[in-house]
Amino acid sequence: MSLFRKKSISQMLENEKAKALKKDLGAFDLTMLGIGAIIGTGIFVLTGVAAAEHAGPALIISFIISGLACVFAALCYAEFASTLPISGSAYTYSYVAFGELFAWILGWDLILEYGLACSAVASGWSGYFQGLLDGFGIHLPTALSSAYDPQKGTLIDLPAIVIIFLLTFLLTRGIRESARINSIMVIIKLAVVVLFIGVGVWYVKPANWTPFMPFGFQGVATGAATVFFAYIGFDAVSTAAEEVRNPQRDMPIGIIASLAVATVLYIVVSLILTGIVPYTQLDVKNPVAFALTYIHQDWVAGFVSLGAIIGITTVLLVMLYGQSRLFYAISRDGLLPKVFSRVNEKTKTPVMNSWLIAVLVSIFAAVVPLNKLAELTNIGTLFAFITVSIGILVIRKTQPNLKRGFKVPLVPLIPILAILFCVYLVLQLPALTWEAFAVWLVLGLVIYFTYSRRHSNLQHEQDQQSHRAG
Repeated sequence: MSLFRKKSISQMLENEKAKALKKDLGAFDLTMLGIGAIIGTGIFVLTGVAAAEHAGPALIISFIISGLACVFAALCYAEFASTLPISGSAYTYSYVAFGELFAWILGWDLILEYGLACSAVASGWSGYFQGLLDGFGIHLPTALSSAYDPQKGTLIDLPAIVIIFLLTFLLTRGIRESARINSIMVIIKLAVVVLFIGVGVWYVKPANWTPFMPFGFQGVATGAATVFFAYIGFDAVSTAAEEVRNPQRDMPIGIIASLAVATVLYIVVSLILTGIVPYTQLDVKNPVAFALTYIHQDWVAGFVSLGAIIGITTVLLVMLYGQSRLFYAISRDGLLPKVFSRVNEKTKTPVMNSWLIAVLVSIFAAVVPLNKLAELTNIGTLFAFITVSIGILVIRKTQPNLKRGFKVPLVPLIPILAILFCVYLVLQLPALTWEAFAVWLVLGLVIYFTYSRRHSNLQHEQDQQSHRAG
């Protein structure tokens, strides 16, 4: 059936050569991109809420469960990324493994993931930035301080719009410049996290870890589903595949190394955080800085607040980057308008694509309160992880002799574990999230059958073959 027509590896690589992006990235750049995307909102914001409301001191187990799900999925991503060094991430992998319809569904799913993540992170950045301004006695007008809320008198989130457009400008200057600035910010961010660990470890009181699991294991599971948001980002590394000098070697290194660093830091920080402050007091927006203030280390708290702003900036930068490369890949296949795959001759970046995304993301970040929709980002990511893990099983069966730069060990065990862990986490999300996700997928199917299917490059090739045969 035409709905399940697949692209061959050779077709994918021909597309990549036809409109090659500039190959400027190495393993270090990819690792920095991964850490830049992962360590941000999760470590500086979510840790406190997850401990206070769900897991208590057992938050460390929540991070381990989510981390294991991501480690297993990351191995699957690494094999695909080294085999198919092409923009598009899970969307591209699905095109080869399952065919066009599934690829579109996953691509549409990733648009939701990156789009909502960008908007939510921009809103979070705005909150931290305004907090920094408040410290200097500078206050924005209430109407420009947050998304539309008539009860609070807010109209639009101006700082969120500004940071989105500034980072988009950076991305359109070229991937080399973007990666360099990202690496500098990531190093500063890691230094701040290490500073917290170095100072905080001396103030840990083991009594604060009792009771260790106050909400039972169900609380730990819910906490794992909540802090899963903290790991989102390593998959964005795979969207850079077309701009990597040696993808077969560097893609697996970037994906696995960034996730390993983030996982270790999350576990250590959550252990120290709940050891410093009783978990019942951690329901705050800035738990790491709050913990330092709690032990009267205000000067370190100031550094951590600055690090949080830088950390969230790198997350937003990589998410905007991933979204633009996703649109680029889908458009190149004809499933979205061609404007999204036009590449600037000088900078070798999809400039028009990037600015259109900036406008769309800034609209959501500026006027729509996204706190109630945050779980949609999680369900979208888990759906992608499950699909990629199944894809490894399929591609090993259908194309066993395919040249792979990296191979998932212990197949089928590792992909099956990734699927089971991700399914378990996705089942912890509320029913409203499932309903909203279903509506989004239905909307995607409508677009596919009314536009994408008729404009697909594969459809045009099929029509030409039928015409020649006739």
